Amino acid sequence: MSSIGTYFYNIFHSLYTVVVGMRITIKHLFTRSATVQYPTVKMKIPERARNRLFVNIDDCIGCDQCAMACPVDCITIETIKSTPDMDLGMTSKNTKKRLYLPRFDIDIAKCCYCGLCVWPCPTECIVMTDVYEFAEYDRKDLIYSFSNMTEEEIAAAKVRLEQYNQEQAAKKAAAVPAKEPAPPAANPLPPSVPDIGKA
Repeated sequence: MSSIGTYFYNIFHSLYTVVVGMRITIKHLFTRSATVQYPTVKMKIPERARNRLFVNIDDCIGCDQCAMACPVDCITIETIKSTPDMDLGMTSKNTKKRLYLPRFDIDIAKCCYCGLCVWPCPTECIVMTDVYEFAEYDRKDLIYSFSNMTEEEIAAAKVRLEQYNQEQAAKKAAAVPAKEPAPPAANPLPPSVPDIGKA
């Protein structure tokens, strides 16, 4: 092959290589762009997407099932037992509420979005939402508290439970009869007789 032929062959080969390498790019030059103008326009989230957790505290019965299922221990629940004279109401699933919830915190910074906490909930009060924009400058701001009890309500519930426990303990103590002294033995041993010979 002459030098001129080699020259034009190299030009053709280089152009062909560029076209093959840019095939997908060239293809998309003639198609309509699918750019989303975020954040004014947002893409639709799939129905079963796993993002930030939400708790409907009015439906929570404090069973602690979600916290036990969590593999990273990001859910913290504290409960106070209610007294029989208090009516805490019913959940939307017609389950009677028997526990106060002074604390229900989720540290979303620890959450791995596995969804294992959602399925064991008997009242379906904890769910995965489609909220994915919750960046914070401080990690403490990623701890979400869902309890709606005030400090005064928590203190009153504790005092009420303590009084109830004391009343129950007093009733139980009063119901137990006092122990009677044991009767004397049927055949008591005679008193020891001194040895006269040694006197």
